[in-house]
Amino acid sequence: MSRPGTATPALALVLLAVTLAGVGAQGAALEDPDYYRQEIWSRQPYYARPEPEPETFSPPLPAGPGEEWERRPQEPRPPKRATKPKKAPKREKSAPEPPPPGKHSNKKVIRTKSSEKAASDDHNVRVAREGVRESCPPLGLETLKITDFQLHASTVKRYGLGAHRGRLNIQAGINENDFYDGAWCAGRNDLQQWIEVDARRLTRFTGVITQGRNSLWLSDWVTSYKVMVSNDSHTWVTVKNGSGDMIFEGNSEKEIPVLNELPVPMVARYIRINPQSWFDNGSICMRMEILGCPLPDPNNYYHRRNEMTTTDDLDFKHHNYKEMRQLMKVVNEMCPNITRIYNIGKSHQGLKLYAVEISDHPGEHEVGEPEFHYIAGAHGNEVLGRELLLLLVQFLCQEYLAQNARIVHLVEETRIHILPSLNPDGYEKAYEGGSELGGWSLGRWTHDGIDINNNFPDLNTLLWEAEDRQNVPRKVPNHYIAIPEWFLSENATVAAETRAVIAWMEKIPFVLGGNLQGGELVVAYPYDLVRSPWKTQEHTPTPDDHVFRWLAYSYASTHRLMTDARRRVCHTEDFQKEEGTVNGASWHTVAGSLNDFSYLHTNCFELSIYVGCDKYPHESQLPEEWENNRESLIVFMEQVHRGIKGLVRDSHGKGIPNAIISIEGINHDIRTANDGDYWRLLNPGEYVVTARAEGFTASTKNCMVGYDMGATRCDFTVSKTNMARIREIMEKFGKQPVSLPARRLKLRGRKRRQRG
Repeated sequence: MSRPGTATPALALVLLAVTLAGVGAQGAALEDPDYYRQEIWSRQPYYARPEPEPETFSPPLPAGPGEEWERRPQEPRPPKRATKPKKAPKREKSAPEPPPPGKHSNKKVIRTKSSEKAASDDHNVRVAREGVRESCPPLGLETLKITDFQLHASTVKRYGLGAHRGRLNIQAGINENDFYDGAWCAGRNDLQQWIEVDARRLTRFTGVITQGRNSLWLSDWVTSYKVMVSNDSHTWVTVKNGSGDMIFEGNSEKEIPVLNELPVPMVARYIRINPQSWFDNGSICMRMEILGCPLPDPNNYYHRRNEMTTTDDLDFKHHNYKEMRQLMKVVNEMCPNITRIYNIGKSHQGLKLYAVEISDHPGEHEVGEPEFHYIAGAHGNEVLGRELLLLLVQFLCQEYLAQNARIVHLVEETRIHILPSLNPDGYEKAYEGGSELGGWSLGRWTHDGIDINNNFPDLNTLLWEAEDRQNVPRKVPNHYIAIPEWFLSENATVAAETRAVIAWMEKIPFVLGGNLQGGELVVAYPYDLVRSPWKTQEHTPTPDDHVFRWLAYSYASTHRLMTDARRRVCHTEDFQKEEGTVNGASWHTVAGSLNDFSYLHTNCFELSIYVGCDKYPHESQLPEEWENNRESLIVFMEQVHRGIKGLVRDSHGKGIPNAIISIEGINHDIRTANDGDYWRLLNPGEYVVTARAEGFTASTKNCMVGYDMGATRCDFTVSKTNMARIREIMEKFGKQPVSLPARRLKLRGRKRRQRG
């Protein structure tokens, strides 16, 4: 790499002349700051829009002698720090998209005199000359839009701490000394270290977000740094503050992200972070995100082909609680005949937990029609799932009105419930921090500090202990296991949101459900708790493991990225060996999960769907994330119609509630709903099915499940037992039925007395 200061004065004059000529040619492109944004997100194809004139390009002048590495005696520039939960700043008012990182409005920053002076002092750097400045979205280090090949560093401590690990919010593995550590760490601690991003096209850089190293044991972070840009990765220009190099203030701890905006947007292909100081007892380690707007490149077909667009006319933005309610109201007004808004309870702070029902007869359970639900936002900072469900509600309404045959059939044959925000208190905290500045955990828990996802009663242990004592099904059934009394007490550490969900699931006979989470890209199926108490990871299948595997694969295989073998892992886990699916307990053990509770206490088969590496993606990423998940969301709902369904009735045709449906060879039963209807998810095959109810004789038949979509009808008519008939007759005439064992004892006693 050529060092600054090696160019001759003559060469410098030549390059200056070419640069000034290039600036004039670039003026037209820089006059319209929204031009590049229109090109990226416009729904019109490229051939339908006039292509701009190609920009002339000139490399910047090299820095003066010692300018690249010499440390200036200036004070570091104060950064924008992440919002802490207790002292959250006021939100900005909404405005046209896209919003700046970490906020939810299009905040415009008026350039100050100092920034104008800094720009005028360095004629070698391309800067925007408009009167106002708009922040750009993240380039995509956290979302993996920036590939590992675009990240480079001066030195690395080892492979697990390479430049490819220097991504915002990346998490270290359990063993931090493996290939998956929690940051980029330089091989030496000196001022010549750097980490660099190749944007692969001209980009208007506006800011840098940094974090320290994710580690349980070590404390490593950068406290100040310089920023440099280049067009060829050899000649670099340092961001100035007046006449000297600007020193940006970095982190004061390792997890809270810190944002520094450049005083003037810099147009280049490469950007480099050069640490100037670091934590005294630590090393040069950092994670980062770069804010930048790619400039249009009409001559580069590669970028056009790989840009994601969507044709769906939906509201692609982050919605706070008030905006979420308003959006639900708008959808309900658009589709009043198929939607209903209701709430299942309140959060700790008193916010209502709103759900949207989508059905051709909203508000009532139709006999024979299965019930399905999506839940999102159990962790308040995992925002992508929340927004995907709000987009899904809009999409179903629009497509139903457009008479999309697939959506019409789904709505008319299924009762769909969508709960987009189970933890609204936590979401409001995360919303205050914003998409880039909330860190990994701000807003994860409820207001009273409870993790909803692990807050359900542990029924696994009750079942397994009973099985070990051979008490199943005599004392503990293999389904509908009762909730322990201690869990129902007011003093139990149970979130208000958890109690609301339990009551909701007990009231409605759900057949299938998915809870959307974030931070990974995988579908996890139960059990989530390991059976061996001394292990933290162990494959622990349910009796319906083959069904759960199919349900998980149905989502993963239709997702645009989950089963892509070329995809980089989000953090530490590679789920490609199971095609984007994983048994929860083999990943990490969790007691009291929603998935396990749902399977053991209700009829519902529940799975956890991790929809993205980035828990809280920038607003500009929502269209692409919607395209990634749209087909999967629909396909997974359609799986509720796989298996068998039917009615269990008595000889008079009346439905029998709470009848038990058993499948030979599968040690897990389900029960009928109040009208006697049932749904049993099964893979294709032939099954021996038995229906039994108290007071009725059992009925058994063979039921065939085909490969075509649609559950096989398998009805049962059961007759009362002789004792039940006698009891019914005696009660009809006001008498109690005779107990035969007691009658025998009386006769024996009478005979003994007669003999005596």
